[in-house]
Amino acid sequence: MLTGQARNDIDKLWEKFWTGGITNPLTVIEQISYLMFARMLDMQEEQAERKAARTQKPFERIFPNDEAGQLLRWKNFKNLAGKELHSHLKDKVYPFFTQLGEQPNEDASAEGKALEGLINIGEYMQDADLAIKNESVLVAALEMVDKLDLQSSDTKGDIYEYLLSKLTTAGINGQFRTPRHIIDCMIELLDPQPTETVCDPACGTAGFLARTREYLNRKYSSPEGILRDEEGNLSYSGDLLGEHEREHINRRMFWGFDFDTTMLRVSSMNMLLHGVSGAQIRYQDSLNKSIKEHFPQQEENFFDVILANPPFKGSLDESNTNPDVLNLVKTKKTELLFVAHILRALKLGGRAAVIVPDGVLFGSSNAHQQLRQALLEQNQLEGIVSLPSGVFKPYAGVSTAILIFTKGGHTERVWFYDVQADGYSLDDKRTKIEANDLPKVVVQWQRYRELVLSNADAAAIEAVFGDKTQAAFVVSAAAIAANKFDLSINRYKEVVYAQEAYEAPQVILGKLKALELEILKDLTELEEML
Repeated sequence: MLTGQARNDIDKLWEKFWTGGITNPLTVIEQISYLMFARMLDMQEEQAERKAARTQKPFERIFPNDEAGQLLRWKNFKNLAGKELHSHLKDKVYPFFTQLGEQPNEDASAEGKALEGLINIGEYMQDADLAIKNESVLVAALEMVDKLDLQSSDTKGDIYEYLLSKLTTAGINGQFRTPRHIIDCMIELLDPQPTETVCDPACGTAGFLARTREYLNRKYSSPEGILRDEEGNLSYSGDLLGEHEREHINRRMFWGFDFDTTMLRVSSMNMLLHGVSGAQIRYQDSLNKSIKEHFPQQEENFFDVILANPPFKGSLDESNTNPDVLNLVKTKKTELLFVAHILRALKLGGRAAVIVPDGVLFGSSNAHQQLRQALLEQNQLEGIVSLPSGVFKPYAGVSTAILIFTKGGHTERVWFYDVQADGYSLDDKRTKIEANDLPKVVVQWQRYRELVLSNADAAAIEAVFGDKTQAAFVVSAAAIAANKFDLSINRYKEVVYAQEAYEAPQVILGKLKALELEILKDLTELEEML
């Protein structure tokens, strides 16, 4: 968590951008990302210089060791005047970013791998442009970035998460972040392990990946590894993670795909600031047939865990869609194609949690039924968490659900949970409220999984989750198949109607007549007063 002072500094800077004419929140975050990137390059160079001074060994520099090269370093240009600073960044520093962009070297040292994380982001800095025209805004932005604590991974991640939270309040060109409390719930449902591979095929700002990294830190911290700052905020060291696990998390665990280069820049920076310098953030339309050429190994049977909130609306050109995905489900609807793609990309036994619009659950087209049938008969559809329709407001009011499934096998029963409240009001304001079912979802899911993993028989599971009037209940795969594989929760949930007692009609009429007489009396008295 950020200190109050850090939040205030960011809020002030945000306001300065706004009054300076930059009103698109994604542009603000992008511009701050460039400056943070420039400062982090300089910090990495300083770290290498200090080590070289201790060991008396040469090192590979990021910046040329001449006067012009040294002027590219943050510490040497941060105090320039407004006009000079603007031209220096635009004409010299940002063009230097385009020279960075190499593939990781598996044999590199730990320090070298940290540097490669920065260099890999350089791949997405190729079209970096200085959009801050107002010189006072530029100077204020540098002053704020220079004050940020970019040494601690916890603080860096919190800083960027707070910046990204601004997208929720402002919105960006029809794009919006998945609410972080929904992401956290989905991660807890799947419980990713530190030795697994985790992917988001439409990663956006890499919220699922970054929050998974935070989840691992929380889960694998000893009591001694949990630190509390002066404001009571906790940070988690992840000290129970072994060296091999840390190496895997940093280099091979996280994969994110997107075809928006701005999002790739933001997500790469987000992962780096969360302490993952080697995240595999890649440019790719996950549904395009070119994925078979660019990522043949990752396109099928590769990932242990997939967490996603793929695009809901839109249709694709069939000629450019991956034919293997179309073989699973013949459609142009992106929400169906993404689920099919995720099934292909998972390893056998791999598991996924995917947000889908409710139409996926009950759509009557052949493609809808074909996909649901495949989920039940050729895979293990574990659970469906029905979310309230206001979760994505103010950007979308569509009702959604979380599909939880495992690749391979077949389904015996499906666990449902009907979420009524997620801790926020379901109107456009989305203000925080006390009612929140999400912690109950996790508790009930874990209880259900314990029964399944202990090989409890159907009667034992029914004894706990057989009551369909409750928020959590199970439905047999046979019952779902008999309903054309309809997965909508309202198809199976039973509603208990409370009997209401009303007075006899004669009594009600008598009360109405008495009320009429009383009104008439008052009107008469009022008339006499005139």
